[in-house]
Amino acid sequence: MARRERVVRMSVEQPLWRALTAYRVLTMVYAVLLFVFGQGRYERPGVAVGFLAVLCVWTLATLPKVANAASCTKRFLVADLTVALVGILLTPLADEQARTMDGTTLPSIWTAGAVLAYAIKGGWRWAGFASSLVAVANIVERGEPSRDTLHNVLLVWVASIAIGYVVEVARASERTLARALEIEATTRERERLARDIHDSVLQVLAMVQRRGTALGGEAAELGRMAGEQEVALRTLVAGGLIRTSYVSEDESEGAVVRVVEEPDEAAGPDAETDLRTLLLPRAGSRVTLSDPGAPVLLPAPAARELAAAVGAALDNVRVHAGQDANAWILVEDWDDEVIVTVRDDGPGIPEGRLAEAWGEGRMGVALSIRGRLRDLGGSAELVSVPGQGTEVELKVPRAARERGKAGEK
Repeated sequence: MARRERVVRMSVEQPLWRALTAYRVLTMVYAVLLFVFGQGRYERPGVAVGFLAVLCVWTLATLPKVANAASCTKRFLVADLTVALVGILLTPLADEQARTMDGTTLPSIWTAGAVLAYAIKGGWRWAGFASSLVAVANIVERGEPSRDTLHNVLLVWVASIAIGYVVEVARASERTLARALEIEATTRERERLARDIHDSVLQVLAMVQRRGTALGGEAAELGRMAGEQEVALRTLVAGGLIRTSYVSEDESEGAVVRVVEEPDEAAGPDAETDLRTLLLPRAGSRVTLSDPGAPVLLPAPAARELAAAVGAALDNVRVHAGQDANAWILVEDWDDEVIVTVRDDGPGIPEGRLAEAWGEGRMGVALSIRGRLRDLGGSAELVSVPGQGTEVELKVPRAARERGKAGEK
């Protein structure tokens, strides 16, 4: 089973939801007290009493709805804002002088809590939508709005949008922090795996290689195979290709990041592929792979074509330079292109041999290597000096990202 780690962190939104819960209760009490101490000015106090009763029941019954983002659904937000808007529009019925004198509405500043719920849940765009509806309701309630009415409307509108924007920034910061925690956990897991593998598997493979070489015969072949596996495994560990990935979950008290192993195959069809994972199987006791130490990302079709071109170059090394020839693969990841160089220490290609092969119809190098790179918009350059080996330089431009994705459709 995959090893798991658990990293618990407090969600940056949780304090905002708690503050909103307290704000709704306090402003509910405030609205009731305003009516109690100023009930003499209401021509129809029954309307005010009825609405405030509904407001109190609604506020207390929906406290769990503003406990966190998961509980605060769109349906609740619509209903909550409706309660506030109805309270604003009912104010002239309870107080006929409300249209001619500046004063508070029935829900008073409780209305701002409904708007803030939109801001915390959906960001500044949702806040702008909710506060605009509140502004329209206030203007309709006043008939001919005074300067104080416009001032209050503008204040709610600006404050809610500002809070919504701050929430969005906080969420972005939270995602950045989560990614940093993931990278840190990945590094620790990789180091642990490297220590375990080094203390067990690699030492056993090295011992088998030494003993097999010393015994000779069939044991020597087993030793050679063990040596190749040791090199491949060391490359896996050193290159960080033993991967882990993460699943983030939201709980009532905050976010939880779980670290779990996950294969690359889980990526979607449009996801980019790390070229190193395709070149790694080519490494062995006589093939050395050197990469930047970080993912070299290309669209999957482009990465596969480039890896196939590298395989064709290595096949040429085995066929023409012999089984005992050594080869080196160098991967370079630049801003505008990816360069893979394959070099060997074989006898090199005699002058004119490629032209002769072309004339004889043996087009392995041209079709398998140059053809693949040409389809990607890249190029393949071959340099060979007799007695000094051969070097093949494969270049793929970053435009291959779009070419590769288009090839999937």
